[in-house]
Amino acid sequence: MAFPYRPGVIGFLRCLGFLNVAVWFGSAFFFTFAAGPAIFSDDMKQVLGQGFPYYSGAIAQVIISRYFTIQQVCGFIALIHIFAEQLYFGRTPRKRWLGFLVALLALSLLGGFWLQPKLKNLHALRHAPNTKPEVREAATQTFKLWHGISQAVNLVVITGLGVYACRVATPPNLTR
Repeated sequence: MAFPYRPGVIGFLRCLGFLNVAVWFGSAFFFTFAAGPAIFSDDMKQVLGQGFPYYSGAIAQVIISRYFTIQQVCGFIALIHIFAEQLYFGRTPRKRWLGFLVALLALSLLGGFWLQPKLKNLHALRHAPNTKPEVREAATQTFKLWHGISQAVNLVVITGLGVYACRVATPPNLTR
């Protein structure tokens, strides 16, 4: 017995999965290679003038907060998508892709709930007017270290999202 809705349902699920990963990958790529560098560019320095290092960092913190929110929402949608797709096929999710997604989401959660607040506090400490010079220098060095780690992890996430986007674009042909 053939079900007329079947191609529509899996087509919808696959389209939803692809749109989600496109938003996820696109936001990570845009933030890393366009928005982030623009915030600290010479053009922004001209706009902000004397307040450049402080205000550009504060602007970056606001955008980073939204960035991690988008990353986390897309990660959860991807998990729901993989379970919905596998439920539709009557199988358990492939452990490799499920683990891959969980790792990407974990990196996003770690960045949003641990690293971003840490960087925000270090930024405030670096630019507070009553901070002692030795504390300011230590905060600056710590900030640079964690920011570098953050950028490296972000590149790993972008690469992982590229791989996952290819997987979503060419899923295996699983039948019931």
